Amino acid sequence: MPANEITLGDVTVTRVREYYGPVHMTPETFFPESSPRTWEEHSSWLEPHFVDPGTRIVNSAIQTWLLRSEGRIILVDTGVGNHKERPYAPVWSRLDTDFLDNLAAAGVRPEDVDVVVNTHLHVDHVGWNTFLDGRSWVPTFPKATYLIARADFDFWNPANEHRSVLGRGNQNVFEDSVAPVHEAGLTTLWEGSYTIDANLRLDLAPGHTPGSSVLTLASGTDRAVFVGDLLHNPVQIVEPDANSCFCEDPAGARATRRRILGWAADHRALVFPAHLGGHGAAEVVREGNGFAVKDWAPFADLAEDAR
Repeated sequence: MPANEITLGDVTVTRVREYYGPVHMTPETFFPESSPRTWEEHSSWLEPHFVDPGTRIVNSAIQTWLLRSEGRIILVDTGVGNHKERPYAPVWSRLDTDFLDNLAAAGVRPEDVDVVVNTHLHVDHVGWNTFLDGRSWVPTFPKATYLIARADFDFWNPANEHRSVLGRGNQNVFEDSVAPVHEAGLTTLWEGSYTIDANLRLDLAPGHTPGSSVLTLASGTDRAVFVGDLLHNPVQIVEPDANSCFCEDPAGARATRRRILGWAADHRALVFPAHLGGHGAAEVVREGNGFAVKDWAPFADLAEDAR
């Protein structure tokens, strides 16, 4: 029976859910460069996990990948968070989810976490960096080192006044979910690449955002890559040049996606995007000018697991 935890070499990977469901965007809006024919040709497996066949609304998961490696606990992305004011992203505003209970069910208390990886600093990847304590946002994981690519930290810092394709969609995020952990002295701002341990390495993978990163797992004969928003939906495996509408550098995002998917196919690596429902991760193979899903990871179906 599929479960929420698998083992890759000496690393265990656990799926911790925050949200699964519609994100109020159609495929045409979310992935404006994708072909309607691609959605139609692959509807047998894209529906209903990744797009609702009735409403034609994209389904998405907000989840954290929990890794246990070399005696440490590592979280890859921290979702949306509770009680956050998101005036320009209402689907994520003022949530009240049971994420911390789900983390506890996986055997982890906030004080147990050693490392937090933010693959990038979008609203749905940093929210549980902090929680509301009275009127103050404080670090949720008080003993953790928060690993943030310097390029993204600088880009999203409001003091630097960078323009984003999100417009105001990331409003308040830096202030309530990034600045508090930095001011607490918990961040490491890395550049180029960063080795976490013998099994795990972070590398820049720009395009979606300037500091987007991927986490590569290499342990024994097993390989995996945690790609954040390099992929929002498996349609981008079949059609790797189809960006989401949220990519800051479209050409860079396409090149990075092709490079990482090519590496994954050549090394039989599981690909772990941040937002896939269904079984959450996939092994990919080269097919024509793109790629295809060879097999899904043995995690429980997220929709069934959430019931």
